[in-house]
Amino acid sequence: MGVVLISTNLDDEPCGSGGAPENHRGILGTLLRHLHIGGMAEESGEKILDERSIDGIKRYIESGRCKNVIVMAGAGISTAAGIPDFRSPGSGLYDNVTAKYQLPDPQLIFEIGFFRQNPRPFFSLSKELFPEAFDPTLSHHFVKLLHEKGLLLRHYTQNIDGLERKAEVPTEQIVEAHGTFYTSHCIEQTCHTEYSFQWIKEKIMTDEIPICEKCESLVKPDIVFFGEALPMKFFMCAEQDFDQCDLLIIMGTSLVVQPFASLVDRVPPNCPRLLINREKVGYNNAGLIAALLERFGGDEDIDITSLLLNSRGLNFEDKRNRDVALLGDCDEGVLKLAQALGWSEDLMRIREKQLGTQKQQDQAQQPQPTPQQPQSQQPSPSSSSSQL
Repeated sequence: MGVVLISTNLDDEPCGSGGAPENHRGILGTLLRHLHIGGMAEESGEKILDERSIDGIKRYIESGRCKNVIVMAGAGISTAAGIPDFRSPGSGLYDNVTAKYQLPDPQLIFEIGFFRQNPRPFFSLSKELFPEAFDPTLSHHFVKLLHEKGLLLRHYTQNIDGLERKAEVPTEQIVEAHGTFYTSHCIEQTCHTEYSFQWIKEKIMTDEIPICEKCESLVKPDIVFFGEALPMKFFMCAEQDFDQCDLLIIMGTSLVVQPFASLVDRVPPNCPRLLINREKVGYNNAGLIAALLERFGGDEDIDITSLLLNSRGLNFEDKRNRDVALLGDCDEGVLKLAQALGWSEDLMRIREKQLGTQKQQDQAQQPQPTPQQPQSQQPSPSSSSSQL
């Protein structure tokens, strides 16, 4: 793979001053190709939403043009569930496990080579994150609501907490890009025996290292470690889903981890994109393109207008009103959207139903008291003496 190094100071003039020299002609096209930035296709500049706001999204959904919604989610949708974060200094899971096991680098926990030598830090962390310890958030229930409304095409998540499953989003509509606890396998490829959720749960919760019953190698939940390939379902679904998408909802993610983050660019160019997040993320590269244009000038083979329209990433200033940012906590954002659409009662119904189901399951798992046998009545001393 070729690497292109670009100076961050595009005002540098290594070849002298006085504008772009002759030998720069065509260099813009070369740079754009290396950066995988398009711009040759003609795209309409017509507005996609009538307003860049939650009301614009509401009217678009109600218009009947919205039939295939894809949700992309990150850790932010699970924050309200009480799941500890990884990176908070002094209190995050990485710091706690690193201190406990004296690790030089917390990311070793997710390195397969280190796992083979010392699996205990990973399973200690897994116990803290295990799915059954937490309940779905309002954001997870909103995904279920989209399914009930017949709008959800697919839910792509970076999370390994499995809360979408607990929210009863159908498994076939979930793509767990970074893996799951719900299946586990022996790490030896020649064996690769699969183990159930209940089997791995019992091992993790009792602090027992899971060992394969067939070959005595380690068993690992199907969580994607560094250097491991993402699940095949991720690539297969992404290939077929995103061309059909007519509304992309992005929730609780920094959009920095690849290849997940690149999915935002795989929807059609006229597909609206709604970001529900605490801050704006996923900015497009229009600024880089503008700087390159200023530095190297135009290129007769490049349609500049189309280039800027098709630049990658989210653009919250685009005059076409394609991208909308709803800033704040994810649960607050989905509630605002549900209220705008008149769906808030449906959302609360789904939430209450799940909470009731979870309460029943918790009660069923509690040990039942052993019924006491009735004791035979013994005659009192006074009654015994009276019978004599």
